[in-house]
Amino acid sequence: MVAKIVKGKSFKGVVNYVLDKAKQTELIAANGVRLKSKESIIRSFITQSGLNPKVSKMVGHISLDFSAQDSDKLTNAKMGQIAKEYMTKMGITNTQYIIGRHYDKEHPHIHIVFNRINNEGKTISDKNDRYRSEKICKELTKKHELYFAQGKENVKVHRLKEPDKTKYEIYDTLKAEVSKCRNWDELKKELQKRGIAISFKYKGNTDEVQGVMFQKNGYTFNGSKIDRQFSYSKIDFQLKQNDKAQNIQQANHHSQNQSSVLGNTVSALGGLFDTPTSGTDYDPDEAEFQRLHKPKKKKKRDYHL
Repeated sequence: MVAKIVKGKSFKGVVNYVLDKAKQTELIAANGVRLKSKESIIRSFITQSGLNPKVSKMVGHISLDFSAQDSDKLTNAKMGQIAKEYMTKMGITNTQYIIGRHYDKEHPHIHIVFNRINNEGKTISDKNDRYRSEKICKELTKKHELYFAQGKENVKVHRLKEPDKTKYEIYDTLKAEVSKCRNWDELKKELQKRGIAISFKYKGNTDEVQGVMFQKNGYTFNGSKIDRQFSYSKIDFQLKQNDKAQNIQQANHHSQNQSSVLGNTVSALGGLFDTPTSGTDYDPDEAEFQRLHKPKKKKKRDYHL
């Protein structure tokens, strides 16, 4: 369950949108408005907003979107219940509202239109509303045992419009390639195969890199805007870690091959150079190698641009 919050000035525009017949709308709940027609609903909202004419954006519009995986359990009554719980937790109380369900997309979703001027002429606060909304959505998703989508991986890129479509295409490519490449040159080559170019931002007139940008289909995005894990510093750190891991793996493989050759030689000589063993697998040379190549622990840093 996720919410999108919009504030506006026109009740007419939002009511006409929410009750659009083309979206097969079902009005599942309402409070404090006359339901004779769309026009009477609009007039009801406008009349109450006149109690506090100083507020310029008196229209509240929130869409609540649910996963298609919850379709079977989300009846109109259930969605209305969740919407009212959400509104109460958000402090949207003692005011007019309508709740409409749309059927124009494959996933269940509803629209809440409410008057930010409550029944007493006071303004319903929007302070930190997006932060509070995100927290409440997670609480209600857990409470009602709804499906919890795992971030960008579940976005249906083919349904996005530009520039978001290109942005998510770059995200998917970076997700696949950054974990495999050992340096920036390798990453550049792999991204170029997929039509993505890289450029860097420098500090003043110096050679110190401060950021990275990715270009595709005529659009340019800062790495951190695609996702925080793709800021320059975080990608650079990951590439270095990949390189260290590859070096250690190759060195270990080489050491094992040498041991195998030596073992075969001794065996062929019939044990001529056999010496008493100490009953342990400890190898001082191998231990020293691992000590020298053990990744150093780094202090936690904030790698955001």
